[in-house]
Amino acid sequence: MADIEITKVTGRIGARVLGVDLAKPLDEAAVAALREALNTHKALVFDDVDLDDEGQQAFARHFGDLTTAHPTVSSIDGVPHVLPVDSERGRANHWHTDVTFVLNPPQASTLRSLTIPPYGGETLIANAAAAYRDLPEPLRRLADTLWAEHTNDYDYAVPDEDVDDEQAAQRAQFTSITFRTAHPVVRVHPLTGERGLFIGGFAQRIVGLSVGESRKLLDLFQSYVTRPENVLRHRWSENQLVLFDNRITQHYAIDNYDGLPRRLHRVTVAGDIPVGVEGKESWSIEGDAAHYTSVAA
Repeated sequence: MADIEITKVTGRIGARVLGVDLAKPLDEAAVAALREALNTHKALVFDDVDLDDEGQQAFARHFGDLTTAHPTVSSIDGVPHVLPVDSERGRANHWHTDVTFVLNPPQASTLRSLTIPPYGGETLIANAAAAYRDLPEPLRRLADTLWAEHTNDYDYAVPDEDVDDEQAAQRAQFTSITFRTAHPVVRVHPLTGERGLFIGGFAQRIVGLSVGESRKLLDLFQSYVTRPENVLRHRWSENQLVLFDNRITQHYAIDNYDGLPRRLHRVTVAGDIPVGVEGKESWSIEGDAAHYTSVAA
């Protein structure tokens, strides 16, 4: 194994990786080193990668089975595991963890840059474990006991009159199958044992509370996730790949590039069923995602 160099990008999240060629098969030692780095830093940045869609999938497979592109949104033509993250198809400018509305969301996501605007278009990635540690002890104790319902079927805070026909079609596709799943507000990471706030934009209601009560609590917990100290602001360059741990991060694509072209490709790795602090697993309320993902061991 070549010497892999890991350099922190911020104090709480993110590291840049040198000394590994993602276009070649990785040996077990290299994969173990990258997994350890991902566990520690939550997000890894690789510069000057020489990858196509096939190569990105091959790299992601080192960490487990792949999901298809998305439960409801279409993939790249002929490439069922690759999701185009394209400014022309919509913008994910809200804090979220990928696909938490299914029973077993992806464990990890890879994003590869193809077309980058000359300014703006950064991706924010937040450390949900650091956010949990930042909570005052009474709030940590409360969060440990709570469960939240995640769903893909909500209004995204955009009034219908502000949605054009293309956006309406995109929304209809996104919600063509309704998913609702109950997850712990505090998820225990299966590899590190760390506790992290497992919420984000798809978390719409606290189990047992009203919508209004839920919103206040979710907003309070979310404010700790998005504290600047917990966030990596990644400015994209061409031919970069970012790997982040979807079990203990949230991310946000900033819409600050004046409608210029921005295109990334996403490949995600199948995940396990989340577990709360008392060892209880998440449960599905509505929607079967078997066509999208297997359950990781």
